[in-house]
Amino acid sequence: MSGYQGKVLRINLSNMTTSVEQLDLNQTELFIGGRGLAGKIIADEVPAGADPLGAENKIIFATGLLTGTSAPTAGRYMVVTKSPLNNTIASSNSGGFWGAELKFAGYDMVIIEGKADKPVYLYINNDQVEIRPADKHWGKWVGEVTDDLIEEVGEPKARVLTIGPAGEKLSLIAAVMNEKDRAAGRTGVGAVMGSKLLKAIVVRGTNKFEVANPDKYKEVISGIMKKIRENGVTGQGLPAYGTAILVNIINESGSLPTKNFQEAYFDEADQTSGEELAEKYLERKDPCFRCPIACGRYCRVDDQEGGGPEYETVWAYGANCGVSDLKAVIKANKMCNEMGLDTISAGATIAAAMELYQRGAIKADEVDGPELAWGSTEAIIEWTKKMGLGEGLGTKLAMGSAKMCEEYGYPELSMTVKKQELPAYDPRGIQGIGLNYATSNRGGCHVRGYLVSPEILGIPEKLDRNSIEGKAEWAKVFQDLTAVVDSMGLCLFTSFALTAQDYVDLHNAATGKDFTVEDILACGDRAWNVERLFNLQEGYTAKDDVLPKRLMKEEIPSGPSQGSISRLEEMLPLYYKARGWDDDGVPTDEKKQSLKI
Repeated sequence: MSGYQGKVLRINLSNMTTSVEQLDLNQTELFIGGRGLAGKIIADEVPAGADPLGAENKIIFATGLLTGTSAPTAGRYMVVTKSPLNNTIASSNSGGFWGAELKFAGYDMVIIEGKADKPVYLYINNDQVEIRPADKHWGKWVGEVTDDLIEEVGEPKARVLTIGPAGEKLSLIAAVMNEKDRAAGRTGVGAVMGSKLLKAIVVRGTNKFEVANPDKYKEVISGIMKKIRENGVTGQGLPAYGTAILVNIINESGSLPTKNFQEAYFDEADQTSGEELAEKYLERKDPCFRCPIACGRYCRVDDQEGGGPEYETVWAYGANCGVSDLKAVIKANKMCNEMGLDTISAGATIAAAMELYQRGAIKADEVDGPELAWGSTEAIIEWTKKMGLGEGLGTKLAMGSAKMCEEYGYPELSMTVKKQELPAYDPRGIQGIGLNYATSNRGGCHVRGYLVSPEILGIPEKLDRNSIEGKAEWAKVFQDLTAVVDSMGLCLFTSFALTAQDYVDLHNAATGKDFTVEDILACGDRAWNVERLFNLQEGYTAKDDVLPKRLMKEEIPSGPSQGSISRLEEMLPLYYKARGWDDDGVPTDEKKQSLKI
């Protein structure tokens, strides 16, 4: 089987049955695998209006075409479902080793449907597939349950994917964790596992599989490895300082959101930088499966150690909460991993709570923990724990900033798109990323078309971050290519060094097909449109392609981008036109026919 294992494992937790199906190879020609193919299945099999936390919803763990192969960064998998955070089609991905292990076990994806009566976990050891009781594991934190399950199955090389207390308590910002500190973090996918009483999936695999043209595949990989090593970002910056190298870069552009986006420049940002992290706290690099970039960090603070933090986490708990103590940020990141919380949404929600407290909406007598004061190191750690455990005011924070701010009568203070918290770039200072946020199918997101690459880093060419010229067309291309990378099971960071033709060469050597750049970008376009149609079916309209009012109406008050404001309203019609959609952002019949959807 060329690049694929050819098998799909389907688990029904309502009747506790398991079955194996053949992978639909015709669909792989249209959607490749991973995000694209799993998105198509969710769109086909989950009925409109289904409760994301009900038995009708399904959750898919999907490898990509190249997951488990010798291609650089080929260890990623996707978690695709209907989001309990915002009812969009949810898809989060993660690195580490779990995805490759699932492929080695002989499966391209696992589809979970139904709902168990009591806590269970799934054990997959090649052809051995068992649904096992997990009563004694329910309530455990991520690190403990990971160790316990490996010991219980008696396979030291097994890989564990699990939820923490946050997923069990149905926090809408709960993550799925693998290998203790790798996260499929966004869109609340952990809550869907929790709703099905599925604590974990333990995988061990030893099955081999082949690509169509091994000699050509090896030759292509040799060429792209050279590009990755010689690229300044993937060969130097990320390996040396991790993703947090961006802290100073983004701050110097005046686009580092500070105190819940009230400002966009943080005077003490350098104290939380990747350079500071490397000098004082880095124990070692922590690369994913077959990754030559090795941006992953493994840090130690006092008596705590673990993976991370990433740039987005450093920002969410740092500048966005007014915190400049990197030790506290590292501890908050560790708490997120143990609780199974999305670090972006968790940190941003605490920042929103701090602004609610600043404005008097959250009263002091309601705060049953550390004061929600800007810059409080104690607050960012303890409120993360209370969110994960669902304690007191933490139960409101655990629902994410959109619901929390609505409840207090200040919905405009939630810095979200489609109810998902925005990441670490102020779109008033980087115009294209604002368009990307607004049109992202899963809500506020930077990894569905990372226009920061050309607008800040100058890759593949330097664009004026303050201009809107050409941004609509750039957004479409970046979004489509990202969908391709996600569907192939590779890391988005490879796109700093590689071109679309490089991905075509990998695809063709693996499958034996003869795709062109146009063909493979059409796969990305197809995946994007299927996701869009799913969201339209759930009631989303063009009115939801919008940024928070603050970013549309309030100028950045100080710093290098002082006076800037998002020009989204000018870019959006151009984007719809570039997509081939009508004026209301709906894919036309002609568009759907051209994509065969």
